[in-house]
Amino acid sequence: MTEIQQLDVEVLHQNLVEKTNVDIQVATAKRYPRNVARVRDSVVALVTMDKDTAQSCSYALPRGDKPITGPSVHLARILAQQYGNIRAEAKVVEITDKQVVSRGTAWDLENNYAVAYEVRRSIVGKYGRYSDDMITVTGNAANAIAYRNAVLSIIPKGITEVALKEAQKLITGDLADDKALVERRKKAINYFNSSFDITEKEVLQLLGKQKVDQIKAKDIATLLGIQQSLVDGDTTVDDLMSPIRGVKEKIETKKKSMKNKKTIDLP
Repeated sequence: MTEIQQLDVEVLHQNLVEKTNVDIQVATAKRYPRNVARVRDSVVALVTMDKDTAQSCSYALPRGDKPITGPSVHLARILAQQYGNIRAEAKVVEITDKQVVSRGTAWDLENNYAVAYEVRRSIVGKYGRYSDDMITVTGNAANAIAYRNAVLSIIPKGITEVALKEAQKLITGDLADDKALVERRKKAINYFNSSFDITEKEVLQLLGKQKVDQIKAKDIATLLGIQQSLVDGDTTVDDLMSPIRGVKEKIETKKKSMKNKKTIDLP
């Protein structure tokens, strides 16, 4: 038997083993169907077990006057675990000169419904192409997003929304008290400044506010979602702040240009 023939036999054997495993999983899923009500209750119990877990369940990305919010990859993992009878994975399938491409797949074995999502992330910054380590980090972030998108396409929206609502309730439940709100607001602003070098003024701009005392409980939840987006790699500080700092840089550049022009025109 030649080397090529040996390789073909090994691939055929691997495919047969995989098919057998899938058939067993499908048969098991049919034999032990999920209880959707129990899934919902279990998910809610997990996301509200503590504030750190509840905070990790959502993300927020400022877009114009209204931030885009939604369930995070952490919530997607909890949902997949509790939903059961599901196969889900994400992996990098291509790395080009400018992008890393990840494909996330989720397959509901019980209902025989599968979804695949591709996510592309840039690997080029202002200093050129990323290093190998940064490409790996970017690939992991892309995998997380692709996994989240695929899993959330399988899980019923009703379960996801209930989980998010309960998590948000736990996060902001104690902020009805003015003193607690002031302390949490100060803590959030200090965190953005110390961890991401984002100033208080920039935090206000992200939220579309003029003054600190305009930041209410729902805005704290948004800030926590933005924080989670930065930690998870849904966005970067540069991408997050470019709409704000980009405008600022353009204004400064224009001012310098006008100043230089006036200097040249003077006799």
